[in-house]
Amino acid sequence: MTGSAVDASPGFGAFVARARAAGELVVQPRMGMADPLRMRDGLIATRYADAVTVGTLTLDSYTRTGDLAAARRALAEGVGLNGYPIATHSADTTRAVLRGVADARFPVQVRHGSAMPEHIVRALLAAGLDATEGGPVSYCLPYSRTPLREAVDHWRRSCELLASAAEFGAQPHLETFGGCLMGQLCPPSLLIAVSVLEALFFRQHGLRGISLSYAQQADARQDEEALTVLGRLAGELLPDVDHHVVLYAYMGVFPRTPGGARLLLEDAARLAVRAGAARLIVKTTAEAHRIPTVEENVQALETAASAAADERARHPHAPGTRAGTHVEDTGIEAEARALIGAVLELDADIGRALVRAFAAGYLDVPYCLHPDNAGRARSSLAPDGRLHWSSVGSMPVAGLADGGPCPPILGSAGLLTALSHVQRTYDARAAARLTDAAPAPVTGAPVRVAGARVAVPTGPVPVTGARVPVPTVPVPEAPPPTDTPTTPVPPRTTSTSRRELGLTTP
Repeated sequence: MTGSAVDASPGFGAFVARARAAGELVVQPRMGMADPLRMRDGLIATRYADAVTVGTLTLDSYTRTGDLAAARRALAEGVGLNGYPIATHSADTTRAVLRGVADARFPVQVRHGSAMPEHIVRALLAAGLDATEGGPVSYCLPYSRTPLREAVDHWRRSCELLASAAEFGAQPHLETFGGCLMGQLCPPSLLIAVSVLEALFFRQHGLRGISLSYAQQADARQDEEALTVLGRLAGELLPDVDHHVVLYAYMGVFPRTPGGARLLLEDAARLAVRAGAARLIVKTTAEAHRIPTVEENVQALETAASAAADERARHPHAPGTRAGTHVEDTGIEAEARALIGAVLELDADIGRALVRAFAAGYLDVPYCLHPDNAGRARSSLAPDGRLHWSSVGSMPVAGLADGGPCPPILGSAGLLTALSHVQRTYDARAAARLTDAAPAPVTGAPVRVAGARVAVPTGPVPVTGARVPVPTVPVPEAPPPTDTPTTPVPPRTTSTSRRELGLTTP
């Protein structure tokens, strides 16, 4: 690796492990801006939020698809991008964005969405980073038309490239995206199976730091069971790997009201604590309307951290249990084990096994239109929010779940209703809460505006480590296509407080 902005970092996974040992849920935003100064500001604000945080560089669509010429034109012409173009900005620019911000107390992960990510892995390694995410299935089927066989080859090379950073003292980390297929309406057993299979693929190609993803769905009890099963299978199948589970706040149609969105995020944080997830990817109150601001992202991080702390205080029992009792077994584990086992029996090479599994329909993602997906599986949403299979196609899970008869396959109207179930439920909950909490009018009483920031009470604030000052350093502008040097511009800094984990001796 070249000169790194995060030298001597014990790694992304090690940071999350320390947080977990300290009883803290790590919270993380989705955040990416094309301008280096704005990107640096976003990282600083994330670091100094009142939460235990890790940073994110979310990349733009041109970089994701490998169209770097378009990314260069957009930067040269001042056209807005929907993320940070890490393969177009110079490595010096990205190192300057990170310098004094990213370190052992604040690791940064690159998030991208690419089915062919070698150019992204090279760029992040050149900038001194070693954590990213995705997978050969989860970043191919939902987001591209790249043949699955080609995506598997690209991801094999990318894993080996990322793993090679260990030769230079890094602890590279790769997160599966398999637990987030299609965002919603995918039954938990398939999410778990693909997340575990992608993790095994990463391990087979040299990674020893892995996180396994799962996306919050529409029923907390089903999600708690699913997360418990995911953690159990990861411990069983990845015993020699540093791993943790990461939960994504709901990825489908989001509540339109700030109150509904906040309730959904709080429920995600509480779910993460109950089920033993170590990290939570947050969403904001702006998700249903536009790309959130840095301030809205920080507010989401702090909201999630507060809800997690409250859940831990109210229910200090072991993860994976509720009120001291075991999580209900409805057959999710049996289905997940059947899917994983069927795939692993196809070939000792997990990449080839994945390709064969989709060709045979042993893995089949509902409502996914990729040509390599069989497209025979369908799911339905029960009135209580639980997901069920309406059709399993050729997947080896028929009759394993305790769900009774298969519900009917959804028509277009039923599908639209299912897609908006969470939005309607949480917006209604928020409206009911406002109605129930509305006080009788009192003359002269101050009015609190919903969603407004509230002053923090004075007095001592508990911290888990010392605050690290953020120096002001020049951030080079992105070079124009002629590579003509530009004048460095000093970045802004912030003085927002942060709860921070202290370093521990290995």
